[in-house]
Amino acid sequence: MPAGVSWPRYLRMLGASMLAMFAGAQAVHQYYLPDLSIPELPPKPGELKTELLGYKVREEATAALQQFKAEQEKVD
Repeated sequence: MPAGVSWPRYLRMLGASMLAMFAGAQAVHQYYLPDLSIPELPPKPGELKTELLGYKVREEATAALQQFKAEQEKVD
C-alpha cells in the first residue's frame, strides 16, 4: 500500500493525476499553437526565431474585428 492507502484508491488517484496532466498539456498546446515541425537543417546561432503563434492569430483577429466594427459605424 503506497502512501498508506489501498491499491484501488492509489490507482484511481494516479489515473486522475495523469488525466489532469495530459488535459493541461493539451490545453497549453491549443492555446499557444506551437510549431511542431522539424527543420531539415538546424538554424545557425542567432537565427532561431520564436513567437507565440496563438497570440499572433488572436491579435490579428482582434484587429480585424475592431476595423470591421469601425467600418460598420461609418456606414450607420
